[in-house]
Amino acid sequence: MNRVERSKETYKQLFGDGVPSAYATDPDFQDILSRFIFGEVFYQGQLHHMERELITLVVLTANQSWPQLKAHVNAALNVGLTPVEIKEALYQCAPYLGFPTTLNAIAVANEVFEARNIALPIESQKQVEEENRHEKGLAVQVEIFGDVIANNRASAPSNQKHIQDYLSAFCFGDFYTRSGLALKMRELLTLCMVSSLGGCESQVKAHVQGNLHVGNTKETMIAAITHCLPYIGFPRALNAMACINEIIPEKQEGMF
Repeated sequence: MNRVERSKETYKQLFGDGVPSAYATDPDFQDILSRFIFGEVFYQGQLHHMERELITLVVLTANQSWPQLKAHVNAALNVGLTPVEIKEALYQCAPYLGFPTTLNAIAVANEVFEARNIALPIESQKQVEEENRHEKGLAVQVEIFGDVIANNRASAPSNQKHIQDYLSAFCFGDFYTRSGLALKMRELLTLCMVSSLGGCESQVKAHVQGNLHVGNTKETMIAAITHCLPYIGFPRALNAMACINEIIPEKQEGMF
C-alpha cells in the first residue's frame, strides 16, 4: 500500500468510519496531516498501535491538547487498550506535568469512559502503603538508574534533600510501582513526556539511560520519538534524538 491507502486504513482502525471535520474547511491541511501521521509515522519502527496510542495520550496531555486527547482516548479503546492501561498512562504524567494538567487529562478520559458505559472508578493498581512507599520507590529508582541515585542523594544540599525524598516516594513510589503498565512502558512514556516539554535535555538524557537499563533499545526509543514528532514538532523531536545519540552513539549501537 502507498501512504494514502495506509492512512485510510490506520484512521479507520483508530477512529472508525467517520470523516475528520477539518475536511469541510481545510481539506488540504487534513490530507497533509492524515497522510503523514497515519500513512508514514505510524509505519516507522516496530511499535504496535497500542504502544503508539499510549505515547500519543501522554504527549497530548503534555501539550494540553484536550480535544485531540478525547479523540485518542476513544482510539486507544478501539485498538484494544484497557481502561486501566489508559488511566495508568495518564497517572504517570503527574510527576512530570503536574497535578492540574494531569487532572484535566483524567477528566477527558472519564468523559469518554462514561460515554462508552465504562464503570468508574477503575480498579486500583496501588502497590505501596504509607510505611513502604519510600523504600519501594527507591528500589525502583535504583533499578532504573543504578548507582547515580545514591550519589544524587548523598550530594544533595541539606536544604534540598526533601526533593530527593519526594522523587523516591512520590514519583517512583506512588507511580512507578503501580501495576497496570509494565516498567518498560512507564519509562518509555516518561521519555516521551520529558521530550515533549522542551528545555529538559538533562532529564531526557537521564531517561535514555533509564530506558536502556529497563530493556528498551535505541531503536525502540527512536521509534517512540519519531511517533511524537507530529505532535511536538521538529525542534523538540530533534533535540530528543540528539540526546539519544549522545548517550548511545551510532558506533555503539550493536552493544545494546
